[in-house]
Amino acid sequence: MSTDPIHRELDRLADKTAPQVVAWRRHLHRHPELSNRESGTARLIADHLRSLGLDEVRTGIAGHGVVGVLRGGVPGGRVMALRADTDALPVEDLCGEDFASRVVDADYPGDPFPVSHACGHDCHAAMLMGAATVLAGVRERLPGTVLFVFQPAEEGPPVTERGGARAMLDEGACADPVPTMTFGMHVTPYPKGYVGYRVGNQYGASTLVRIVVSGKQTHGSTPWQGVDPMPAVGAILTGIGQLYRQVSAFDPITVSIGHIEDVGRFNIVGQTVTLWGTVRCAVESDMAEVKGRLTTLAEHSASAYNASATVEYLQPVPPVHNSAEWVAAGLPTIRRVVGEERTVETGATLGYDDVSEFIARFGGLYVMLGVQDAALDADGHPVPVPGGRGLVTNHNPHFYADDDTLVTGVRLHAHMAYDHLTGSATV
Repeated sequence: MSTDPIHRELDRLADKTAPQVVAWRRHLHRHPELSNRESGTARLIADHLRSLGLDEVRTGIAGHGVVGVLRGGVPGGRVMALRADTDALPVEDLCGEDFASRVVDADYPGDPFPVSHACGHDCHAAMLMGAATVLAGVRERLPGTVLFVFQPAEEGPPVTERGGARAMLDEGACADPVPTMTFGMHVTPYPKGYVGYRVGNQYGASTLVRIVVSGKQTHGSTPWQGVDPMPAVGAILTGIGQLYRQVSAFDPITVSIGHIEDVGRFNIVGQTVTLWGTVRCAVESDMAEVKGRLTTLAEHSASAYNASATVEYLQPVPPVHNSAEWVAAGLPTIRRVVGEERTVETGATLGYDDVSEFIARFGGLYVMLGVQDAALDADGHPVPVPGGRGLVTNHNPHFYADDDTLVTGVRLHAHMAYDHLTGSATV
């Protein structure tokens, strides 16, 4: 139990703002926007931050990034950066709620896409808006500065555009003042109100891959007069399934092709086929090896069919690394907020999050917040609660998050910020 009365005040203010946090979350869920298109989301956030009377509200950073600056009324040199991502996904919304998205983006590069917050960024943004409200309410007692960093394009911008965490940092989002800690969280299919943490890589390293296989176009009735790229594509897809055997079995990796583009019609042997995918590595040092082997596989498989292949790696993201020192610094705060029994160590994941750019540069901690109808089994793995909505992973059209848990995220942000500024959560 805390003996500092401000902790109770933070909780009181969080409870007070909880209904508004839910309303923000539902509004954002109804009105999702894809990466680098988050104009309405940014406007909602900036308008709210201005209403709080923050010292600064900076907009238009790396597209639609927003940074609010709250300078406390007590002298102090520490600067906490609280970060949330704001973009949605090209995924149909089948969450089953009455606030489900019906948005279709007809202008986004590629195709018309259904759009939804199937990764929970609506929750992240709403929780941080709530934390800004709470901390602004105690600003005269804050010994330092808080940055509220709302980051667009976490899912990756279109490949012809810049965006995301690295672009925000390149444009000086956190240059004045410079953070002494970064903190954030990601909602996940874990028991409601539980916080998962990991010493080491919480998320893996990632890169987008584009493979263009080129042949020679001809009519489907005379394939010998051209070079069909399709057999080479099939060989590449089959070969990818064996790449895991070419690196250490103790370091998980995965290569997934999620989209294939062809131009032509049913009776034409086309000229090119483009494969889009992602490479994930639990250990960042394996990335160069996996990329080299994937490039060799694609080029040689294409050559075997008299075609050719070019391989490009785009939008690299380093792993989210929680050092032992920062975990030790943050755990007392987390345990105070959610309880010892709800603070659990998790395994590694091959998901990615470019909050890693902030963590790597400024230090800090990134954790998982459970928001689904789940319990932990004897081995510590989440399992569905009987009669609940089940376990649904992020990026699934049926992904859901419990509204009542969002206040826990608000409290985590607020407590961690105060504890860092006062020196109890730092290294």
